[in-house]
Amino acid sequence: VENLIYLIRGHKVMLSHDLAALYGVETRILIQAARRNAVRFPMDFMFQLTWEEAERIGPSFSAENSNLTSRSRSVILNRGENIKYRPHAFTEQGVAMLSSVLRSKRAVQVNIEIMRAFVRLRGMLASDSELARRLDELESKYDEQFRVVFEAIQGLMSRPEPPDSPRPAIGFKPDS
Repeated sequence: VENLIYLIRGHKVMLSHDLAALYGVETRILIQAARRNAVRFPMDFMFQLTWEEAERIGPSFSAENSNLTSRSRSVILNRGENIKYRPHAFTEQGVAMLSSVLRSKRAVQVNIEIMRAFVRLRGMLASDSELARRLDELESKYDEQFRVVFEAIQGLMSRPEPPDSPRPAIGFKPDS
């Protein structure tokens, strides 16, 4: 289910055709149920994608299909290859609302699994941000300590400056 969750317009969403497949109903039935209960699906629960958004998600979504008449669409389109209409996107709250609209036992079970997937996804995103925060803390904490170490290493690597007074030569000197 996690693979069916997309980030569109800043929302984590599932598409109508994926939800319909999970619920075991036709996409048109799912959309029809949502439209009949429009009060339960405000714009932040469900919205229709633009052709550009649909094309970014997959190659089977094509704006060219929108120019066809409905009669030619039914002849030209092969099941699963292209779409007639722009898909609808359901946010997490919209998916939850679908369980009150679709009242089958399967819909309830699928809805439970979808909600669990959203929770797992939210947990993964939270753990990633927590990990990034902790790395930043460690980096800032150890930057100061490593700066001191690097300065010491640079001090050891630099050539010593010659002393002001000449040193006596060391080694064997023949008598002259």
